[in-house]
Parts: sequence; structure tokens; C-alpha cells
Amino acid sequence: MTNNPRVEALPSKTAEVDPTLHAFGFKIEVLSPSLVCGCFRVSPICCQPFKVLHGGVSALIAESLASMGAHMASGFRRVAGIQLSINHHARPRSATMSSPRRAPSAPARPSRSLGLSFRRPVWEVRLWKGERSDAGKGALLASSSVTLLTSLPVPEESRRPGGAA
Repeated sequence: MTNNPRVEALPSKTAEVDPTLHAFGFKIEVLSPSLVCGCFRVSPICCQPFKVLHGGVSALIAESLASMGAHMASGFRRVAGIQLSINHHARPRSATMSSPRRAPSAPARPSRSLGLSFRRPVWEVRLWKGERSDAGKGALLASSSVTLLTSLPVPEESRRPGGAA
């Protein structure tokens, strides 16, 4: 999958890392501060009534993968998405059920810091049809840009045992 020793393959850990993605069969394959990648098969649970991939699912994938990567890249600080821009490129029939979809996510540019509370990394996420995300190996279904805030304070209720981290 990758020759980078800092990148972990986590296909069986998706339920722990992101239960929402796991609910429709998304599998995280690569998780690192510089790349988050996974795949899924379009199924009825993630389709519109017209039997095509729901645009909201594409947005969910984009923000989830970007947030995971930014969380790791920030030294595991709390992050929050503040802007999501998504473009759907393919005609709806390209996103119908059958072949797998692959979604790589990586930082668009190095984040600039104006102090710990003002970091705003931008991550780009692409949703491809097919087994591979290499250009020319499948149709580009959607591209998105996610801007995040990092180094946010952790809410008090999350600091208690059993609270979210």
C-alpha cells in the first residue's frame, strides 16, 4: 500500500476511528498526518431516492478525512471544520451502485501559524470511481477543499472519563 513507515494501514479500525463512515461501509486504508485514504462501495444506504450517490455522503467523507488528517498533523489537538467547498464533476449515472470508490485526502498547502489558536490548514479530498485514485485510472466524481481550525480548547465535558477526546 505504501512504503512510508509513518503511515498506518487501518482497514479494520474504521469503526473505532469514525463510526459514521463505518456505518455505510467506508474503510480507512491509510491514516497519517500527510495522507488519509479509504474506499467504499456505493450501496442503497448512501444513495438518493434516484439510486445515485448522495452529495451529502461525498461531503461527509471529505470533512471526516480532512479532520482526521488535520488532527494528526496538529499533534492530536482538537480541530473543527470551518469551510467546506465541494464540486461534483461526473454525471449522476457515474455514481451509481456497483464499482468501488476511493477517497484520498492530503493537505493542500502547509498551514501558516499566527499563533496556536489561529492555525487553518486546508485539505483537499478527491472522490474517484474505481479501484485506484491515480489520475486516468478512474473517473473523478467529486473534489473538495476543507478549511479547519486547529488547536481549539477541549470542552470540559470531554475531559472527564468516558467523554469524547
